[in-house]
Amino acid sequence: MVTARPSYSRIKTALIAIKNHPKLELQLVIAGSALLGRYGNAVEFIEKDGFTISEKVFMVLEGENPTSMAKTTGLGVMELANVFYRLQPDAVVTIADRFETIATSIAASYQNIPLIHIQGGEVTGNIDEKVRHANTKLADLHLVASEDAKQRVLKMGENPEMVFNTGCPSIDLADEIKNNPTLDFDPIQKYGGVGSNIEWEKGYIVVMQHPVTTEYESARKDVEETLKAVHHLNIPTFWFWPNVDAGSDGTSGAIRSFRENHKPQNIHFFKNMEPNDFLKLLVNSKCLIGNSSVGIRECSYLGVPVVNIGTRQNRRERANNVLDTIYDKNEIIKSIKNRIIANDIVSENIYGDGASGQRIANILAETELTFHKTIVY
Repeated sequence: MVTARPSYSRIKTALIAIKNHPKLELQLVIAGSALLGRYGNAVEFIEKDGFTISEKVFMVLEGENPTSMAKTTGLGVMELANVFYRLQPDAVVTIADRFETIATSIAASYQNIPLIHIQGGEVTGNIDEKVRHANTKLADLHLVASEDAKQRVLKMGENPEMVFNTGCPSIDLADEIKNNPTLDFDPIQKYGGVGSNIEWEKGYIVVMQHPVTTEYESARKDVEETLKAVHHLNIPTFWFWPNVDAGSDGTSGAIRSFRENHKPQNIHFFKNMEPNDFLKLLVNSKCLIGNSSVGIRECSYLGVPVVNIGTRQNRRERANNVLDTIYDKNEIIKSIKNRIIANDIVSENIYGDGASGQRIANILAETELTFHKTIVY
């Protein structure tokens, strides 16, 4: 199940390994914002990579508020229940912690289909924290991304024989880029986007800021602080559109308004990129700014400086590439300057070693799956 733009990069190498494994058959279901053009239309990249899509599920309700999130999830349960009934899979794989992933878990587990959860056990902010751990309790097999996460899943009472530290498949992609980091394309020429035709060749920063679902009412003023800081610094900037979450209309509205009123000459805006291209853009940047988990995961492996703003990645295990700050123009400016000149950032492999996808496929092929489980304490 892939339900959103970031979920694809989180699972891509595992999908390839499953597809190529002689004992496995891949049935790929794409749902949610991964099908929507305004959130990057990830399905186009998935099909371009050669995957056959078994089902497409349109389930996102307009609103970008907590009620529309709840209704989207409810619609997802109904639609996915029918999809799984038709496909009759031997197991269903769900990824991480996005709010709609709980729909996958409910639709599968309630129909006695073994549920496999990738990237459980981690700590983060907003609704993702609750959803991730709820997915863990519904899941039968756990493929976590770090040793810290594994220990947390075990403390939740899961069977040790069904918990594996596989690392994160997104680190597989980062490992490919680490070994071949050349930015071999012009981002604006290849992906279009909107905004100024910035002169990025001599150095640039990247911004990816999403709303925090438990703080959605402040999404607009939060991103305005980042916009003002980046505009003030006048460094060429590639800025990416937010995810579909409560508050994303506030974030995107603020971006549009700032673009129209200030016409920043140093910022170019994109909806999405192919995962490998995005990582090439990151590894060649001066810094990533915002609150995306890519700053915590892939950027730690690549050694990319990161300014993490706000609570979205609250208490998440991180490396020394990350500097945390608050939604304040002056603090953001100070933090960006700090990261750009930092010379002590090193690559760390907290979330994997570059071989997670094949490891996941092998575990799926060799593990006897069941939909029965009992808490172990």
